[in-house]
Amino acid sequence: MQEEILKEVTVKTPSKIVLLVIDGVGGIPVEGRTELEAAHRPNLDRLASEGICGLTDPVYPGITPGSGPGHLALFGYDPLRYEIGRGVLEALGIGMELAPGEVVARANFATLDQEGLVLDRRAGRIPTERNEELCRRLQREIQEVEGVRVEIRPGREHRFVVKFSGEGLDDRIADTDPQKEGLPPRPPSALAPEAERTAKAVEAFLQRAHQVLNGEEPANGVLMRGFSRLPDIPSMEELFKLTPACIASYPMYRGLAKLVGMEVLEVGETIAEEFAALKRHFQDFDFFYLHVKKTDSFGEDGNFSAKVQVIEEVDRHIPQLLELEPEVIVVTADHSTPSALKGHSWHPNPFLLRSPYERRDDVDRFTEAACARGALGRFRAVEAMTMMLAAALKMKKFGA
Repeated sequence: MQEEILKEVTVKTPSKIVLLVIDGVGGIPVEGRTELEAAHRPNLDRLASEGICGLTDPVYPGITPGSGPGHLALFGYDPLRYEIGRGVLEALGIGMELAPGEVVARANFATLDQEGLVLDRRAGRIPTERNEELCRRLQREIQEVEGVRVEIRPGREHRFVVKFSGEGLDDRIADTDPQKEGLPPRPPSALAPEAERTAKAVEAFLQRAHQVLNGEEPANGVLMRGFSRLPDIPSMEELFKLTPACIASYPMYRGLAKLVGMEVLEVGETIAEEFAALKRHFQDFDFFYLHVKKTDSFGEDGNFSAKVQVIEEVDRHIPQLLELEPEVIVVTADHSTPSALKGHSWHPNPFLLRSPYERRDDVDRFTEAACARGALGRFRAVEAMTMMLAAALKMKKFGA
């Protein structure tokens, strides 16, 4: 929907919306069942039976989305119009200050073999404390390359952020992460002539970083992706008249929320702490984005049973959400991460919307197959925001 129309038809009301994103929750059958189908989920099933269900495509059918596009769509921003690099999201999520023209990238500590092939793209998900030590060492040794200033900040586990500052930088740089083990890192090649200087600086940084990390185990290499610069994007308050809050523990998701104008709340790392934060701040905001990460992490690890356990843990906290009595509850995902594929996939996401102002369908289970029979059908995730706003009575009539 055009932004001018959204600004015209949205209204400020006291009603509340909770968007629960169970990251990567969708799957494909393993021994006849998906992770959702294998999980004990009576409370999610209750929400499905009291609401209206369907399936969402984050971008378009058949396209495998990254986390950024998948979340942007759920927040009401067309990911085909607002293409935001992962580097910016990670940087904002860890509190890094960005200025126009600076280029940032999300980086992974990785494990390389003697031939330089990638053995583990995530270096065994090293502890965050070890990440912090390695980042301090890299920063001491690498402060400038090719006349470009370098700033290195740790994230969680194997993730960190690198910022390049200088004149004439361009973010059109190819990822060096091959996305698969058994392959060598890709060169940071320029995707446009204007990016040649930046590509040389990134190449020099990687060469120096690998020298510094030589002999480290398991983090002896660096992979980079999501080269990006700060974009110009309207806020959710401007577009939707919302006062939104983010409850997420991982930096990238906090960064994305900050980018669209959400207040990023302080929260611990557990699901219980996230739901406690929702209760603690429930009177302060009218839109809450609550993000659960580990379903995606265990899906990427190929750990079917652990992903099932996270779904069941989320389910046990749903009664706390119901006690708050928000007018609208939505449960869905930004993308599917089947453990059978060990990565993001193109499969549509199960979606449920519960509101006293929305009619029900005959779906009584929150699974991929059940949601496929829902009255909402299959739709683009970017349309979910107007559905949420309408179900919260935050949209007025369009036209005469």
